[in-house]
Amino acid sequence: MDQARTTTPTAEEARARLGAVRTEVAKAVVGQDAAVSGLLVALLCGGHVLMEGVPGTAKTLLVRSLAGALDVDTRRVQFTPDLMPGDITGSMVIDGQRGELTFREGPVFTHLLLADEINRTPPKTQSALLEAMEEGQVSVDGTTHRLPVPFLVAATQNPVEHEGTYPLPEAQLDRFLLKVVLPVPERDDELEILRRHATGFDPRDVAGAGVRAVAGAADVLAGRRAVAAVQVAPEILAYVVDIARATRRLPSLSLGVSPRGATALLHAARAWAWLTGRDFVTPDDVKALAHATLAHRLGLRPEAELEGVEVGQVLTAALDGVPVPR
Repeated sequence: MDQARTTTPTAEEARARLGAVRTEVAKAVVGQDAAVSGLLVALLCGGHVLMEGVPGTAKTLLVRSLAGALDVDTRRVQFTPDLMPGDITGSMVIDGQRGELTFREGPVFTHLLLADEINRTPPKTQSALLEAMEEGQVSVDGTTHRLPVPFLVAATQNPVEHEGTYPLPEAQLDRFLLKVVLPVPERDDELEILRRHATGFDPRDVAGAGVRAVAGAADVLAGRRAVAAVQVAPEILAYVVDIARATRRLPSLSLGVSPRGATALLHAARAWAWLTGRDFVTPDDVKALAHATLAHRLGLRPEAELEGVEVGQVLTAALDGVPVPR
């Protein structure tokens, strides 16, 4: 990896190394391949990911393993009701030696930030993090401090416990490129997890699990340049727009996909096309990323919720109703 860090990789080298990241992460995390792919897509798009799963589905281990395979820094913040914005972004403190105010960086100054249970902190602190996500910088006392590149926030939500939480408003959910759901593993995967623990696996030691650095920040940046060159035919652009517009006409939805959501789907589809070895986007790329990119941007009407309608079902109906370009 030393050579990878000191030279600018080609697009092919970057793709091969980022593909190897999934293999490395699988040494520590079992049965969450879709979540790993989602995080890589977000990195290539410069976006952020909302992860949802019950406790114990390896959300923290996933981010820690990804950081180890990418050879980048990572930090974890447990969001609580008393967490203040400065606890995330940093604050001005008095230098004991010089007697001057200096800026002390907060945990947001890292490459991969795990924002654990983001919905447990008040809106003021949520907004401070989301501003850093959007701008890639923190402004304190009139001075702007740039965040590292690449920078990704993986924010988690617990879907089964809502007491004492502050749900993210729709406008803030829209800031996340993707929402990935980490399911409870299948029986064979869960059996493999127990086998690993029975043989001494320590989730706090990803290096001990064999995870090694196979890519670096330079590969992510090279990948971003390559993704920007992925071709999108006019009919694919029209397909993305038609999907977004279809969600706005569904009677069970109070909120459809915004133009930002359509743009996010386009970027995610381009990244996925490049990761899978193509320099052009197909309708299958769009469909593969549609649920992860769009579902969290939709709002159900109260009467639809009472009837037990799920957002995923509504989005599937919208996708089925849009003609696929040939």
